[in-house]
Order: sequence, then C-alpha cells, then structure tokens
Amino acid sequence: MQVVPLVSKSEEKEFIEFPVKLYRGNPTWIRPMDADILAVFDPEKNKAFSRGKCSRWLLKHEGKTVGRIAAFISYPSNPDSGNEPSAGIGFFECIQDQEAADTLFNTARDWLKEQGATYMDGPVNFGRRDKWWGLLTKGFEVEPNYQCNYNFPYYAELFENYGFQTYFQQYTFLRNVFDPVSKRLAYKADLVAADPAYTFEHLKLSQFEKYASDIIEVYNKAWVKHDGVQALSMEQGRAIMSQLKPILDEKVIWIAYYRENPVAIFVCIPEVNQLLKHVNGKLDLLGKLKFFWFKKTRHTKKLLGMVFGVVPEHQGKGVDGAIIKVMSDVLRKNKDYDFMEMNGIGDFNPKMILVMRQVGGAICKVHSTYRYLFDRTIPFERMKSIR
Repeated sequence: MQVVPLVSKSEEKEFIEFPVKLYRGNPTWIRPMDADILAVFDPEKNKAFSRGKCSRWLLKHEGKTVGRIAAFISYPSNPDSGNEPSAGIGFFECIQDQEAADTLFNTARDWLKEQGATYMDGPVNFGRRDKWWGLLTKGFEVEPNYQCNYNFPYYAELFENYGFQTYFQQYTFLRNVFDPVSKRLAYKADLVAADPAYTFEHLKLSQFEKYASDIIEVYNKAWVKHDGVQALSMEQGRAIMSQLKPILDEKVIWIAYYRENPVAIFVCIPEVNQLLKHVNGKLDLLGKLKFFWFKKTRHTKKLLGMVFGVVPEHQGKGVDGAIIKVMSDVLRKNKDYDFMEMNGIGDFNPKMILVMRQVGGAICKVHSTYRYLFDRTIPFERMKSIR
C-alpha cells in the first residue's frame, strides 16, 4: 500500500470523489457539498489556520484509492499558557480492511507527533465542533443531517482495533413536533411564562442584525465555558447567520428575553440535506436550479436544531422549557414540519440530556469521538461531565 500526500489538484479531486465510489449503492448516505469540504482546507476560508495546520493523504493499493485521512493540530492562542496543542484526524474514509486503516492512522500519528502533539482525537473537524464531528456508531438507517458525518458500521471496529477509545459521545435526538412536552417541563414553562419580565420572540428578517447580535451574545455566554467550544465574534456570528439566511424560517428561531436582555436561544433551520441530496455535491448552475426547484416543490418536513442555550444566570429556572414550549406551540399550529432532530448533545452534558428527554425526544443517532494517546502507558480518561 502507498500513502500519497495531497499535492496536486487531481489528488484533491480524488480526495473528494473517493467517498462517492465507496458509498455507491448505499441508500442512506448523502453526498456532502464539495465546496463545504474544500473550505475546511482553504486558509482563506478557515480561521483555524491562524493558529494551526493540517495535512491530507490518500492511500493507494495497486493504483486504486482505498482510503483517505486528514490530520489537524491547533496551538494555544497564548504560547505561555502551558496548554498543549489540540490534535485530531478527520475526513477518514476507508475500505473494510484493518491494515489499510492502520496505515492511515499511523501516517496521521507520525505527522502529529512531529508537530508536537501527544494525542489524536477523531474523527473531528479542523475548526468548530458544530460540523464534521464524531464517528457515527448508531443510527445508520437515518439520513445524515447537513455537515454531519455518516459512515459504515465497520468504521468503529477499525478505530477500536487500532487502539482508539471513546472520549465522549454526542447524541442526536428525534422528536415528533406534534407530541406534547412532559408535564414537568410544561409546568415550569408556565411559571416562566407567567412572569412578565420574560418575553419570547422569534426572528424577524426585517431586524436581522439585531436578532443575530442577540443570538451571538447568548451563545457566547452559554457555551464558551464548555471544553473545546470557542467564542464567536460578532463578525463570525453574523457571517454564519448570513450564510444561512436564504433557508431561514423566522418562526423556528426563538430568543428569550429577561427585562429586554437576551437570556436564551433556540435556533433551528429546515434540514437542508433533504434538498441538497438531489444536487450530487455541487451547487453549480444545474445544482442551484435543482436546489431551488426542490425547495419550491418539496418543502422539507424535518427541522434541524442548530443551537440551544441559556445564559448561566437563568439556568434551572425553567427558561429552557419555556422557549421550547413556545416554539412547539407555533409548530403544532402551523403544521409546516413533522419532525425535528437536535444534534450534538454531549454525554458530558447531563442537564441538556434531561431537557431533551423532557421535551419528548429519543436518541436516533450517536456520534462517538475517539481519543488515542501516543504514550500508551498513560491511563485513559473520558471527558469530564459538566456540573
């Protein structure tokens, strides 16, 4: 077997095209957008390059591609902090062959060691945790959501046989929007709703900048304390929101306010993969025509929960249940959607898992993030729970 570093445009094209060949005939896999994958490795589009680097390889056997992998390392923003760099692998695809997988893992490991890493997580993204994160280990019969990993069941065996261990898991909860929330959540939500200091508003595109700023403010207060989650600048947040603007539905993005200050958010979007699966990974002219045709004629009936969060000062007061109940009431009334999936609920976040169960959601997918320690004598520890 021959490991080939990506140098030429033809090799980069093969990196993109290999999964198409690998998953041919699989009815569940949805081809990711080529541009989304390429953007991860573009220093002009991916801010992670400002304090990190990456490398990519193909694996060939008798002239035929049988695998691919990328390795990433990010250095601490403060070199004197004492924090070690974070390192990982991603965009792993491989035939069902342990020798092939081990060759790819060894290549990534050796490169990361040279860069100063002491471990590698995988599969992960070179950048934020909200996309391309984790190995699918449950839910192979469910179509992947936008920018979420899908893989064959045998991938877990390839990782675990090499020596990777589960660092944490992220759950995707599925909920029928017409199912009622639990009595306990409804009770707490009613208490909050009775307090006139709390108000709830959905996004209004006519005031896009205001609501985008409020969402970013809550996100940073609610999530930056979590390990591996970086704050969003207003510029970054607005750029993300602007990218989503063409598919946004005002009535599925909600903000809770306390005395007019934003304290909670629940951001959903129509699950765009239900439309993108028809464009074969390309939004060229033909792809755009197909996308807008299916958007007009086949409205997706599934919502994707993007971000949910409550600022620390208002956690445990029922605001989480209240904002969910308000949106659920609107969804049941309008009948535009049938199901909602909420991605990325970590097993290290028991409070959020409890909220999801009270809402009535059931786990439909599990993505496992593995860790491999280069020093095999060091005891392995899973990610600590949030208290």
